[in-house]
Amino acid sequence: MTVTENEILERIRAIFKENFAIEPERVTPEAHLFEELDLDSIDAVDLAIKLQEMTGRRIKPEEFKSVRTVADVVTAVESLLVEQE
Repeated sequence: MTVTENEILERIRAIFKENFAIEPERVTPEAHLFEELDLDSIDAVDLAIKLQEMTGRRIKPEEFKSVRTVADVVTAVESLLVEQE
């Protein structure tokens, strides 16, 4: 089952709305997680946990450290999903 970048982005938008009360229209690929969406380090951990639940795969902390934008999150999820196939 191949998931498109758009489908991943929609799921990420839902996670941001449900968990961080961030409106989906603010969650664009270019949006910076910490500067524009006001996430902090605890939110980043929560996000990593939600992505693990979404993909069924464990996210290595060192992989998630380089994530800065929503596009980076999409790429991280894509790589987790590819590992599953």
